[in-house]
Amino acid sequence: MPDKSRLKPWALLVTRNFPPLLGGMEKVNQHLLEALQPAWRTALCGPAGSAQYAAAQTEMKQSRVKPLPVFLLATAWHATCLAWRRKPEWVIAGSGLTAPIAWLAARCTGGRAVVYLHGLDIIAPSRAYQWLWLFFIRRCDLALVNSANTATLAQSRGVPPANMHVLHPGTDLPALDAEAARDFRQRNSFGQRPLLLSVGRLTQRKGLAEFVEKSLPGIASRHPDVLLVVIGDEASDALHARPGSERERILAAARIHGVERNLRFLGRCDDETLGAAYQAANLHVFPVLDLPGDVEGFGMVALESAAHGLQTVAFAVGGVPDAVMDGQTGILIGPGNYVALADAVTRQLAQARESGNVAACREFAAGKAWPVFGERLRSLLDSHRV
Repeated sequence: MPDKSRLKPWALLVTRNFPPLLGGMEKVNQHLLEALQPAWRTALCGPAGSAQYAAAQTEMKQSRVKPLPVFLLATAWHATCLAWRRKPEWVIAGSGLTAPIAWLAARCTGGRAVVYLHGLDIIAPSRAYQWLWLFFIRRCDLALVNSANTATLAQSRGVPPANMHVLHPGTDLPALDAEAARDFRQRNSFGQRPLLLSVGRLTQRKGLAEFVEKSLPGIASRHPDVLLVVIGDEASDALHARPGSERERILAAARIHGVERNLRFLGRCDDETLGAAYQAANLHVFPVLDLPGDVEGFGMVALESAAHGLQTVAFAVGGVPDAVMDGQTGILIGPGNYVALADAVTRQLAQARESGNVAACREFAAGKAWPVFGERLRSLLDSHRV
């Protein structure tokens, strides 16, 4: 019998955002590649080291990520060569950054171009990007966007709404482990202190320095033992990383406002430790800022929190309202209202891990799990076949 896998068409993913680089976009692209494999043979043009994070049957071309022009030129060459050899049905840009490469590779070989937009890749503060990259983004055959807010941004920049569809990132839905939560508290000497959790790379947009300055003192006045646990490191690999240490900004705010004892940095953690942290915490805080030229496209950590039964208190900024169901998986606060944010955190600390709240969070997350993401991706691509 013929090998049925050889009868499948090809799909080529072109992206800088893929492990071993860290972040939500990297995780999304890894799952996107996996979701293609039931229906397409897959190829990946990605960053150096990405081969160990892709399935063995994926055809690979890798390029070093720095300097950026070298990555783009090398990836353009690799993508064109792969496209000529494999004639992929779809060439998918994992973000707006690689949209020109995906579009050209698709047009050279008769395929169709897709771009997955995350928010910042629509409003990146660069004249060259706004002129050249958006030219190709608008001309892709299909634009996938990670939230309703990203869809609005894309439409405002001229991306045709008829070719645009929301595809929310997904999450794993792990089994809950009370013993792992207890071990996490004991290992870090947290005892029974109320834990506020922040997860993610330390960037200005995440708003932790402002939260420590404007909300944490009020929370600590009502819950003196409260502890803000920060998991994540500086965003050294980010394309739009800002100068200076965000960690130092957060520490300085804690010192000035007298809440040093209410703050603990754990740095980067493995998945097992992170899962235990989600289960041990009383509440996840996500005080994202509304910054010009920067945007929170979705808020995957809020969805991951819900998958672990943990509620989120967040500012309703960017795509965050797509990741937090207000009143079910947490509380959304108007941007910049730090008094209301502190009040909401104080209220939720008393009830956030009640069994009904845990079940409601996990129910919401189940509707956005990675298998749901994969099914929707394949359905969208199938519906746009020619």
